[in-house]
Amino acid sequence: MARKVIDEPSEDLVAIAKKERAQRRNPFARVALFIRQVFGELRKVVTPTRNELLSYTAVVLVFVIIMMALVFGLDQLFGWLVLLAFGTSGS
Repeated sequence: MARKVIDEPSEDLVAIAKKERAQRRNPFARVALFIRQVFGELRKVVTPTRNELLSYTAVVLVFVIIMMALVFGLDQLFGWLVLLAFGTSGS
């Protein structure tokens, strides 16, 4: 079962961002703030377990195979309809 991920910024990051925005820092300070916020968000990332990863991979592969079969089938159908409508070119 997937673990719950909290997608809200922490209070410290919000407070720091508001303080920085109010003070109007130079471009280097803005870049530093951005990088601090990126690292703060990366700390929230939850990596899937091995079983979750394998099940997600299986779901993606099955979906891709189904879509490939659907596109192949439609391609064959439309190709047959074009041959039916226009026939083969005879010399």
